[in-house]
Amino acid sequence: MRYYKDIIFERPLPAEIRRCGLLPADLHFHTRHSDSATRVRDALKLAARQGIGLAITDHNQVSGVTEAKGQKIRVPLIPGIEVSANDGPHILLYFYSVSDLLDFYRRHIEKNRRDGPFTAIRLDTPEILDRREDYSCIAVEAHPCGYAFLNRGVERCVAGACIGEEVFSRLDALEVICGGMARSHNLKAAGLAVAHDLGRTGGTDGHLLHELGGVVTCAEADTVDEFLDAVRTRETVVIGRERPLVEKAVMGTAVLPHHLPYAVPILQARWEQSLPRIRRFVEGRLNW
Repeated sequence: MRYYKDIIFERPLPAEIRRCGLLPADLHFHTRHSDSATRVRDALKLAARQGIGLAITDHNQVSGVTEAKGQKIRVPLIPGIEVSANDGPHILLYFYSVSDLLDFYRRHIEKNRRDGPFTAIRLDTPEILDRREDYSCIAVEAHPCGYAFLNRGVERCVAGACIGEEVFSRLDALEVICGGMARSHNLKAAGLAVAHDLGRTGGTDGHLLHELGGVVTCAEADTVDEFLDAVRTRETVVIGRERPLVEKAVMGTAVLPHHLPYAVPILQARWEQSLPRIRRFVEGRLNW
């Protein structure tokens, strides 16, 4: 098994991390504004108690960030969103200001959402990356090696020729520890980050309150701007562990009711995502 000096598979200890002069932050967490029952206020209060920063990254939605901004709880809040691309990957976008995040959402995401709010929007990965170019933001691929049947991830898409390998050059970082993934997938993601000279981030991908802070990205930073600069310049350390299988099952059970009302648009999006591969397979058989 390969190990990386800036990726540590251990339980984070925020107080010790801060004593080392680093700011720890969970960069991938969901609230009741998407497919979680966790209240924004509760997430902020727990982050404050733990002494960590927080990025609320709801699926194709920013109202959780807006609510968090209005709270009087002192937590380093990193404005973020998890955008589900039409061709499969999930792209985490982190903005230097809430106003830029809101503008990006209103101009590019809101009008391209499907009826199922948590499923893929009508923009492919290159289009999303094109549209973020006008903003000061960081683009990170979440769980890049895929997420069961829910997300194919950029690595799977490149391997399947759904997306060109040049997509890696357009990202700032890869999520190298995702709390919901298996260790083998996270190690593979770490290898991809090294191979493509990309930054490293980590987050719980938490939907339940107790998951918050189980994976953190650490940077020598006093402000959100400095933290995001560290991600961009590949000066982060990622610390955390994957959730045990039982906890993953509990989270899946908790999330499922949020998705069931949108089963039809979710299946429609999955069909549209699969069409290019189906066409290539059929054409290959016909030309055989």
